[in-house]
Amino acid sequence: MTDAGHGENDGVDSALDYVIDHKTRLTMAVVEDALTRGDAVLAYQPIVQADRPSLSAFHEGLIRIVDNTGRFIPLRDFMPDAETTELGRRIDCASIALGLHALQQDSALRLSVNMSARSIGHPVWTETLRRGLARDERIAERLILEVTESSAMTMPELVIPFMRDLQGRGASFALDDFGAGHTSFRYLREFNFDMIKIDGQFIRKIAHQPDNQVLAAALQAIAHHFDMFTVAESVETADEAAYLINMGIDCLQGYYFGAPTITPPWKTPKAAAR
Repeated sequence: MTDAGHGENDGVDSALDYVIDHKTRLTMAVVEDALTRGDAVLAYQPIVQADRPSLSAFHEGLIRIVDNTGRFIPLRDFMPDAETTELGRRIDCASIALGLHALQQDSALRLSVNMSARSIGHPVWTETLRRGLARDERIAERLILEVTESSAMTMPELVIPFMRDLQGRGASFALDDFGAGHTSFRYLREFNFDMIKIDGQFIRKIAHQPDNQVLAAALQAIAHHFDMFTVAESVETADEAAYLINMGIDCLQGYYFGAPTITPPWKTPKAAAR
């Protein structure tokens, strides 16, 4: 009976896996079509200075893919699977193109754009970056490239020289989702990131969770030891913000300070009236 039971469960699991895989492949195809049409936009979220929370230090440009009905396709439905594929490179290409265009349109904007280390050396992504910076070399000084921790640690031999070259031209780099992966601290020293973004799992409910307090403080200490600015991600409440400010975090990001919006906040009537 035990063997039979396992067999039945295996059949259910296989059927479920098939459904999930089929849905993922359909979603990836929809994303491919959207990128071909150019249906991608950036949603902008502010990152504020801890000592002056009313002021934005910069904005993060988060890619949003739009299907043929005008609906945003949730990132969680495709990004984990796309990350290691050619589709992931196309998403990075769309992100950097949109980010560079925004920087060109507004000379006061400082913007971070997400990328995977796997896009380094990709011909289309590299050419998109080259063309964007060639239009105005000063754009590099307002560009921050956010590299995911998981991808950076897999190919340091590509990331380190790439970072040094662009930092020499004025660009900055952020290590995204710090603490979420398996960081090699030897590589962290060699990378020389300008800032780290502490993963939201260590930030949520930090005002009331001693474990998160200890872990976030440890990550902050590592960052400051290597002369990197710290950004706390996923700040959602006043208590969390107050705790992090008192803790000495440099910058904060999260829904408490502003949700991502496809309408650039600096172009709203309220912003223009300041």
